Amino acid sequence: MSRRLIAVTALVVAAAALTACSGSSTPASTSGDESSASSDFGLATEGTLTVGTEGTYRPFSFHDDNGAGELTGYDVEIIEAVADKLGLEVTFEETQWDAIFAGLDAGRFDVIANQVTINDDRTAKYLFSTPYTVSPGVIVVADDDDSISSFADLEGKTTAQSLTSNWKDLAEESGAKVEGVEGWAQAVELLRQGRVDATINDKLTFLDYETTNSPTGLKIAAETDEAGEQAFAFTKDKESLVEAVDAALEELRADGTIAEISEKYFGEDVSQ
Repeated sequence: MSRRLIAVTALVVAAAALTACSGSSTPASTSGDESSASSDFGLATEGTLTVGTEGTYRPFSFHDDNGAGELTGYDVEIIEAVADKLGLEVTFEETQWDAIFAGLDAGRFDVIANQVTINDDRTAKYLFSTPYTVSPGVIVVADDDDSISSFADLEGKTTAQSLTSNWKDLAEESGAKVEGVEGWAQAVELLRQGRVDATINDKLTFLDYETTNSPTGLKIAAETDEAGEQAFAFTKDKESLVEAVDAALEELRADGTIAEISEKYFGEDVSQ
């Protein structure tokens, strides 16, 4: 065989090899595009939405009583539905409320799903999804206490509040002395023991508590003029993730999923 023929043969073989390689590159490129979409979200763990939540805040984030003790709740089910729309796995990091924003800042999780109320202080530091809960705040007191019928009546009273919650700020603005607690369960316990005069929280929390624990010996004394809006909270570098979550929430509203989850826990649609 001549040297020219050997050279031509080698070129043909090389070209065939390149063609085979280029033919197999298309699926690899598609797979890369799918993973890059997830990478654009800046997730703590690739392909997984890591969610910070209390796990003790019924009916939003709590462990069920069916023996398995699985994490469930309104917020839990909605963020699970969002993750499903985004094609992501979901894992939960249970954290006390007073440490939950520190965990988000530290990158322990990608999002907080725990009835975070949108307010000016938080929007200055964090990004929020579109709201998925709308609920007024209420003052809860013992049912035989008629000394409080408005927020002005909290002047000089003692309320039990989480120290990093917006309800704590409202209590202080109303002139109350605040007793710091870890969450709703502890606040209610202090109230029932007569160790505090009141607690402020969202109305839905109280209604669920009243439904599942009646008779509670507690009542609503007053509620805020405006309803609070609760949403998922993210650090400021998660713009693309927030956009994707908002799109998923819009789809879940349109197909009735959010209304269905809402009806399950509250008997009505509390998302708007």
